[in-house]
Amino acid sequence: MIIGVISDTHGWLRDEAVSALRESAHILHAGDIGSPEILKNLANIAPVTAIRGNIDTEMWAKQLPTTNVVELASVLFYVLHDAKVLDLNPVAAGFGAVISGHSHVPKIEWRKDVLYFNPGSAGPRRFRLPISVGRIKVEDGKLAPELITLG
Repeated sequence: MIIGVISDTHGWLRDEAVSALRESAHILHAGDIGSPEILKNLANIAPVTAIRGNIDTEMWAKQLPTTNVVELASVLFYVLHDAKVLDLNPVAAGFGAVISGHSHVPKIEWRKDVLYFNPGSAGPRRFRLPISVGRIKVEDGKLAPELITLG
């Protein structure tokens, strides 16, 4: 199973991001969506699990949770916008991955067999940071994360 991971679109869904996510069986959006059209367009590719980020303050975004848990390919994923406010123990909770955004800094990190994955920002460029999305391939419970630089 391929899981697409995107964050910090800020109302802008690049064609390159759509192409990079096209093979996804499911898409996780880690907040700062910016527009409900982003989620509609992503849903044309695959089912979407999205959470609300700090810029998602309009009425359409109020229906979105600030955190979410989704089980995909028998792995539990915990999705939140800012990993710095993580208030639970992912190992004790049985999560295989913590998915976040907010910093715009793409990151793959393993801690005690838990993947901490930030796809970076797929929206406007911030400072000199890359524009990117991510993919996580799941096979037999094993996670293989990948960052994809756009543009």
